[in-house]
Formats: sequence, structure tokens, C-alpha cells
Amino acid sequence: MRPVFRVSRALGIVSRQMLDTLLPPQCLACDALVSEPGSLCHGCWEGAAFISAPFCQACGVPFVFDQGPDALCGACVRERPLFGRARAVLLYNDVSRDLVTGLKHRDRIHGAPAFGRWLARAGRELVAEADLIVPVPLHPLRLWRRRFNQSALLAQALTRQAGCAGKLRSDLLRRTRATPTQGGLNAAQRHRNVRGAFAVRVGRDREITGARVVLVDDVYTTGATLEACTRALLKAGAASVDALVMARVDRPR
Repeated sequence: MRPVFRVSRALGIVSRQMLDTLLPPQCLACDALVSEPGSLCHGCWEGAAFISAPFCQACGVPFVFDQGPDALCGACVRERPLFGRARAVLLYNDVSRDLVTGLKHRDRIHGAPAFGRWLARAGRELVAEADLIVPVPLHPLRLWRRRFNQSALLAQALTRQAGCAGKLRSDLLRRTRATPTQGGLNAAQRHRNVRGAFAVRVGRDREITGARVVLVDDVYTTGATLEACTRALLKAGAASVDALVMARVDRPR
């Protein structure tokens, strides 16, 4: 190793140690002190329900037992989602709720690089096959109040970690009306609430025609928002639409 590199590395280590002394790294979920920035404490790591195979090939809900490579959950057998495949990093529980609400409502954006790594791992196949990666948009009024779109932040972190920043299209979809929050609504109400609430921006259809799109969002509850976005993209000529989220609600299979 050249002397200049050794000095640079040493300075980097010292700077990191000084920063950790002044601002000790904290758990992304609960704020407990941790050894590495962008990580979970032992308790939150144990409580986090990371999703891995086997899972439903359509909606991504995990199975208890392996049911084969193309197995579907009961809900998707009855009615497949409009999007092709959905994948999630975590099941929605106390830990993932703290991660998501911290990002959305407490401006805890420093966790974005870690979230990007997790999303890249969970959606490796989807991202590799995608032509475009599109975050679910916020209505301008809500964006003004929140100051950032958490889904766009996740999509940006994902494309950086996956090395495909050129696929990101943060402004491709728009929200056509300010819908009430989905919280407290049942599945049917959620679908009605967002029906027709998304559209492709004027003049962007040519970019979408024939493209394989991956939608990025924070939470998959009933899939209503993802399906409304999918409908708009398919109408504009997308060849396929998949979905990648930080957390998804478990449901009976």
C-alpha cells in the first residue's frame, strides 16, 4: 500500500472515531447505541422479520413450507393482483413499523443507504430485469407538507446500491388528486380511495411503451395503491409491472 493511501485510510479511521464519539451510531429502529451506523441493535435484529423464500410468487407473502417454485397463496389463486410480482424486505411488525414511520414522519432519512441494500437484496431478480424503476408518488400538497417522498428516497437508495441509477424515473407517475390517508380503511375502501388517483405524466407514454417497470413503495397492506399505479402504467403501454416494498402486512393464505 502506498504511503499516501495509508495516511488517507488512517485519517478516515480517526475521523470516523471522532464522529462516533460526538454522535454515537444509533439503531435505525429504536435509537439504541450500535457499533455500526445504518444497523439494528441486537433486540431489533432479532425482532425484525426479514422475508426469504418460500413465498407466494405473485404477492410475495411468505409460506411456512415450500410449496414449489410457482406456488401461489390462496388469495392470489382466487384473484391475482394486477401487478406481476411483489417482493418485500420485511413483514410489517413492531420493528418494521418503527423503521417506516421513522422515515416517513420523523425525517430519519439517514437509514436510506441500509434500506437500499435491503431492497436490492430482496428485489434482486426484479431489479435486474427492469427497464424502469418508479416510486409511488405523493400528491404535491402532501409532498409540500412532508418535504420529501419516502418512496422516491427508497427508490433512489435502491438504484444506488444496485448500480442502476439510470433506471430511476422519480417523476414518471403523478398523483391526480389528494386522497385521504389509507389508515383505518378496509381493503374495499382502500381500493375505492385510490381508484384513478394516479396517471403517467403527459408526454411520457413513449418512455413507458414496452418497458418492464418496478414500482417502489414503503408498505404493502392490501395492494390497493400498487394496483392503482400498475393500472396507470399498463394503460400507458408498460409491458409488465412488478412491485418492491420495505414492508408488507402478512395475511391469511
